[in-house]
Amino acid sequence: MHSAVLLIEFGAIILALGLLGRIAGRLRFSPIPLYLLAGLAFGQGGLLPLGASEEFIATGAEIGVILLLLMLGLEYTASDLVSNLKTQYPAGAVDFALNALPGAAAALLLGWGPVAAVVLGGVTWISSSGVIAKVLGDLGRVGNRETPVILSVLVLEDLAMAVYLPIVTALVAGVSLAAGSVTLAIALGVAGLVLFVAVRYGRVISRFVSSDDPEKLLLVVLGLTILVAGIAQELQVSAAVGAFLVGIALSGEVAEGAHTLLSPLRDLFAAVFFVFFGLHTDPASIPPVLVPALALAVVTAGTKIATGYWAAKRAGVGVKGRWRAGGTLVARGEFSIVIAGLAVAAGVEPSLGPLATAYVLILVVIGPVTARFTEPVAARVTAYLRERRGTEPPLADGTGDACDAPGGAPEQPVALSKAPDSAPGVERSSALE
Repeated sequence: MHSAVLLIEFGAIILALGLLGRIAGRLRFSPIPLYLLAGLAFGQGGLLPLGASEEFIATGAEIGVILLLLMLGLEYTASDLVSNLKTQYPAGAVDFALNALPGAAAALLLGWGPVAAVVLGGVTWISSSGVIAKVLGDLGRVGNRETPVILSVLVLEDLAMAVYLPIVTALVAGVSLAAGSVTLAIALGVAGLVLFVAVRYGRVISRFVSSDDPEKLLLVVLGLTILVAGIAQELQVSAAVGAFLVGIALSGEVAEGAHTLLSPLRDLFAAVFFVFFGLHTDPASIPPVLVPALALAVVTAGTKIATGYWAAKRAGVGVKGRWRAGGTLVARGEFSIVIAGLAVAAGVEPSLGPLATAYVLILVVIGPVTARFTEPVAARVTAYLRERRGTEPPLADGTGDACDAPGGAPEQPVALSKAPDSAPGVERSSALE
């Protein structure tokens, strides 16, 4: 009987997710908020609480996090990350200062303590690679000059996750300073070792994993990823970091093949993960934190726009492209929920989960809007201010808007052979053309 109820509940959830994804696709909208709302509806205090399938969904959610980070690692090679770190680290530093610090400050102002401050800082810091990649494809901006700048910021955030996640894992587990330092040292050592092996022996590893049979390739890559993730978690590092490093170690045709085979699985289990997060958030707990979440969303939307504008200006992109870069980076999504999920599972702060849910819901909806309208709104405001001051617009020059068109070569090209997923119909390599 228990087995039958489990199958019925889980089947109903998957069917509902499919229908929600179809609705979001027709509206050209990210399905993440709909998945979160579905979790709220079926979770604690929701319309129809689940019982039998919750443990099964928890396992699926953990696999979802692992696949999200694996697919992220498949997008980049080790040499890409090293090169990007050397050339674009100032943009990463500005991104951290402008977007992580407001979240940390908000947690301290709310009286949640330093651990919650570190967690909420990560929630507000990391942009959603999946949502942003889809928006770039939908708006036809994959070939725009500001796109490599956007990808640079995303890559640096992803690379920082390999250091940040072990820190958060140790903090929420309540380990001592010495134990936390050992955990971080292990994580950094493993990450450095994997990067070194990937740079020196990446082709050997890829040849070992490679197979002309899609079934064998899928089984080997998936099995290797889950195995390494489990070992990483046993070492108190992070299963997500282990999966990310496996993705980095694979390259070439293996990465392309694994990406194609694993994408449907990633989408399925990632959807389950968002539902699982919503299941553990009581809808009644969201209204009390809605005002802080909205205020934080407004502040960090502005800081992300400032981050993109500064990074694009540094790369020699024109004014219009700077505004487009900033507006595109606003969306938060999967990684914000992953970070908040670690704290929720550890019981760090009861209100942290509801605030993170409301925050992500707001920005994942606003993100595509800011990507589309930040530049025209900024242009109108600028024109209005010039009219009030009685000044003429400046003449176009080498760093003006003429450089914003697709095909313009950025001052500092970004070495990315594996860019984040683009929308259907957009070639992955075209992001750097």
